[in-house]
Amino acid sequence: MSELNLQTTSVWHGAPLPAVQAESHFGDRVVQAFKDRAHSIFELLQNTVTQHPDRLALVCGSERLTWREVDVQAARLAACFAHAGLVAGGRVVLFQGNSTAFVMAFMAIQRLGAIAVAVGAREQRAGLTWILQHCGAKAVVCDADLLDRLPSQDEALDWQWTLVNGPCPEPSAAWGRVFSFQEGLAFDPLTEVAPVHEEDTAIILYTSGTTGRPKGAMLTHFNVLHSVQHYVTCMGLSCDDRSMLGVPVTHVTGLIANLMSMVGVGGALLILPSFKADDFLQMAEMEGMTHTLMVPAMYKLLLMSPRFDKFNLSSWRIGGFGGAPMPPSTIDEMAVKLPHLHLLNAYGATETTSPTTLMPMGKTRDHLDSVGQVLPCAQVLVMDEQGHQLPPGVVGELWISGPMVVKGYWNDAAATAREMTAGWWHSGDLGSVDAQGYVRIFDRKKDMINRGGYKIFSVEVENVLLEIPGIVEAAIVGVACPVLGERVHAVVHTLRSDFTLQNLQFFCEKRLADYKVPETLRISAHPLPRNPNGKIIKRELRAQTVQ
Repeated sequence: MSELNLQTTSVWHGAPLPAVQAESHFGDRVVQAFKDRAHSIFELLQNTVTQHPDRLALVCGSERLTWREVDVQAARLAACFAHAGLVAGGRVVLFQGNSTAFVMAFMAIQRLGAIAVAVGAREQRAGLTWILQHCGAKAVVCDADLLDRLPSQDEALDWQWTLVNGPCPEPSAAWGRVFSFQEGLAFDPLTEVAPVHEEDTAIILYTSGTTGRPKGAMLTHFNVLHSVQHYVTCMGLSCDDRSMLGVPVTHVTGLIANLMSMVGVGGALLILPSFKADDFLQMAEMEGMTHTLMVPAMYKLLLMSPRFDKFNLSSWRIGGFGGAPMPPSTIDEMAVKLPHLHLLNAYGATETTSPTTLMPMGKTRDHLDSVGQVLPCAQVLVMDEQGHQLPPGVVGELWISGPMVVKGYWNDAAATAREMTAGWWHSGDLGSVDAQGYVRIFDRKKDMINRGGYKIFSVEVENVLLEIPGIVEAAIVGVACPVLGERVHAVVHTLRSDFTLQNLQFFCEKRLADYKVPETLRISAHPLPRNPNGKIIKRELRAQTVQ
């Protein structure tokens, strides 16, 4: 295999790079790694506490905490967790929304060398029960308003105790020993720090799963610290940055791109409990937001707010996005309203601990069909069905390697063997890399439509649909046809009451080849279903179409 995208220079599009070297990790991998680095998440936090103890760390509603206060509160919770029996390697499920409480619990777990299993607040009882059983969680940290979704101890036999954020109910044998956050914060701060190896698992994130049960991706300290360095270096982040957490902190973007990046530089994390356009804009102005990462639909919702122009967003300099293409119309409108803002496409996955590629500064408008270039320590190969590398510009499956690729799936050796080859993760995404190193994503392998022998990549059609005024979200899926095999079906989320299939087809016929124009349409008054990483769940759309 040739090293198609391996970066060996000391700069990345003008950004000076820390020194890198080839290293052996996880038994069968050789990757490029940053030479000078922290070796655990907790060490990274301690570095920031030492350098920036009194800088603002977290803002959420009326709560404002410095990095010193974050450290002390996390140490108090760590003492509570240790008192309850948590030891290195033990799993704790964090079933929480965006809050300072999540950050404290997460850092307490890292101090003890335990493993945080972050689960989104939208998870239901059945899925939560399976996760608890599968990872063998010893404890649950849960928001009070989510307690009714917890199973009983009989359903999750390793579960021993529960920490509740919010009004604490009467103790229940069903949840083991129950602590409130107030009780946890009453402990004297724990001074001991558990030793960990950088290849130890720090976090388990369960992927949404396209079929069957989700898989628990094991994010190691080594993975997380390299992703943080990629964001810090290639976005030019510093302690002066203030990052808005508008996506769930329990998912890889919120956890790594927002929270851990701010831990890495000693900046401030601005926490939105839930995304609402006006709340985002108000907090961005009040707190001088400089940075965020969101899905494209969230940017469109911001622009749709009638109050957008009333807010001073002059501090906002970096707007990362991923999970779906950003409509050119959205990019152009943001450029008019906020000419100083750099919109940067980022491509990655839970299995790559967030970023694999990033659009260089100032290149977005010239490369609208690209997700950017491969990050300094990452590698991307384009492979055919036989596992042979394809030349530049040819479409195939993207295989990804680097220090940010997880070591495998928790308690699932079969999935690890199936989806990884000597440390190269098979992404399932169809894409290409051009001669200049720009990566393009065309479709998921399973989502490409074959209409009478013509291959249709959904992203091309969806980009056109998103140019239609009033369309907030759009997706296309293939529907079975006895003659052609598949036909093109569109699903759009729009607030327009007068929108019809004829409107859609009239718009598309001037912009797409005739066989790519959707032949059927379903209009949704509600947002389209998305997985925790912000990607539209097309299997649900296909199921609804069949019904």
